[in-house]
Amino acid sequence: MVGHMTESTTDLAVGELAHSAGLTVRALHYYEQVGLITPSHRTDAGHRRYDEQAAARLYRICQLRKLGLPLEAIREHIDDKGAGLATAMRTHRNEIEQQLETANRLRSRLTNFLECLDTNPNHDLSEIIKIMEDTTMLETSLDKQISILVYADIEAAFDYLIRVFGLGPGELTRNPEGVVVHGELEAGDGIVWLHPESPDFNLASPKTTGHATATMAVVVGDVDAHYRHAVEQQAEITYEPVDQPYGYREYSVIDLEGHLWSFMKPLDND
Repeated sequence: MVGHMTESTTDLAVGELAHSAGLTVRALHYYEQVGLITPSHRTDAGHRRYDEQAAARLYRICQLRKLGLPLEAIREHIDDKGAGLATAMRTHRNEIEQQLETANRLRSRLTNFLECLDTNPNHDLSEIIKIMEDTTMLETSLDKQISILVYADIEAAFDYLIRVFGLGPGELTRNPEGVVVHGELEAGDGIVWLHPESPDFNLASPKTTGHATATMAVVVGDVDAHYRHAVEQQAEITYEPVDQPYGYREYSVIDLEGHLWSFMKPLDND
């Protein structure tokens, strides 16, 4: 049970914790709703406060979200006594070390290439290709991919995509009449916007047209676990998990308004 006490300078308010983790307050509230994280205590005024242990738990949640795990799988993982903060931080450290390795390799390639140019103006095409590949791996100018799907009922779609597909909660925007006109959800390192139907822009949901003109593909950590959760939620499965010849294990599912989604993971070719 969450207790009540006066505010502590060592604890964080909900807005402070959400900001430090790059989340919205709404997302943090949703994580509390589904049992992923709870306030350490509440002040006498009823304000949520989070201590160091809660912050460490949220750190682990955010790292697992980056791996594409559904919320139920994340809850099972962080409640596992053997999967603590140190495990999440080691994974995070390994990711950073890989980035540093790529950056150092790129720096060496550029240095060597420039030295060669001083003595030989003829370019080594293979080395240029390698430099381009390493540069692409470190490219940060494209921060986020935003995909847009059209729904007749954005609010229902918002709740469905969180509950069934495990997408991260974002924001719902309402007009002055209280009608939802925009939704945002997290899908791994990308964002999905939910857009209302609009005759002016010829935008309609598959529910209205009777057919879909686009699909969504999301990489997840465990395709089979994600599939089982979707089945438990009575989702309309198009086909079960299968190893595809193009190097991915995937399954496909139709959402509540007829959009086709594929959830996949690269096959281990070792």
